[in-house]
Amino acid sequence: MTPTDLPETIPVFPLPGALLLPRARLPLHIFEPRYLAMLDDVLKTQDRLIGMVQPYDAPGAAGTLHSIGCAGRLTAFSETEDGRYMVTLSGMSRFRIQKEVDGFTPYRRCTVDWSGFERDLGQVELDPGFQRDDFMDLLGRFFDDQGLKTDWESLGEAEDELLINSLSMLCPFDPEDKQALLEAPSLTTRRETLVTLIEFALRRGDANEVMQ
Repeated sequence: MTPTDLPETIPVFPLPGALLLPRARLPLHIFEPRYLAMLDDVLKTQDRLIGMVQPYDAPGAAGTLHSIGCAGRLTAFSETEDGRYMVTLSGMSRFRIQKEVDGFTPYRRCTVDWSGFERDLGQVELDPGFQRDDFMDLLGRFFDDQGLKTDWESLGEAEDELLINSLSMLCPFDPEDKQALLEAPSLTTRRETLVTLIEFALRRGDANEVMQ
């Protein structure tokens, strides 16, 4: 698949802190009427794409979207008895918003540019300089600091891309930090950004202990 195979206009789902990355999966619980309508419309399309995008979290920026998001294909969904949906998006490619489309849908739609993100549609990325043992040690200290639990055996066996992207999506970082992880141009850059965020969180935790 190439960017030219993807649609020019897609529905977008602004959700603070919800990060989707190429070749990763994002579970979502959809219950707002406007997004239920979006889901109904998406199921009628051939591509079944939804663009996940971060809204700006700043005074006076209400409703403003970051220019770069990631589109996911709707690959699983189930309906609850009260009409809500549990869905899974499989990350396809990042995009750059060109403009928002005026229309009659209750949800937002944008024309997007897929160019510059051809790597997203290719093979699994590698990170040649990845020092896994050092990284896992740092991650262990971070999870202890945050009171988080995980399946360490599965993490240890995961491929580099799956490990780095899954942690980028799941770790409790601020929306702007999640955006930085999304916009990282390569897996190596994303891993470096992830390490920086973890180290910062650990230093902040140490500083809080000293102040107390």
